[in-house]
Amino acid sequence: MKLPGDMDIGEMMRQAKQMQEDMQREIQRIRVEAGAGGGIVTVTMNGTKELLDIRIDPEAVKGGDVEMLQDLIIAAINEAGRKVDEAAKSKLGANLRGLGLPGDMF
Repeated sequence: MKLPGDMDIGEMMRQAKQMQEDMQREIQRIRVEAGAGGGIVTVTMNGTKELLDIRIDPEAVKGGDVEMLQDLIIAAINEAGRKVDEAAKSKLGANLRGLGLPGDMF
């Protein structure tokens, strides 16, 4: 089906689907690292917020302060989630700017 100006809806839909698939692959490739407590706890997360790695400084467990360690783990995971959101938003904005849409939407 053609629209005024020779725009083909079917082709536009195919392109949109391809862009969505490309974006999903890009998001999967995102890797962020975040830490808490000056590096006592460090986590790595991917773009779908799957926790890939967690490192805990052995000195942190020697003190026996389990509650502090739990808080640091939560803080590191939350920070990694924020970093994933920022990275995904940045990638999405870059991809949408490349479409040449009017205005400063992104």
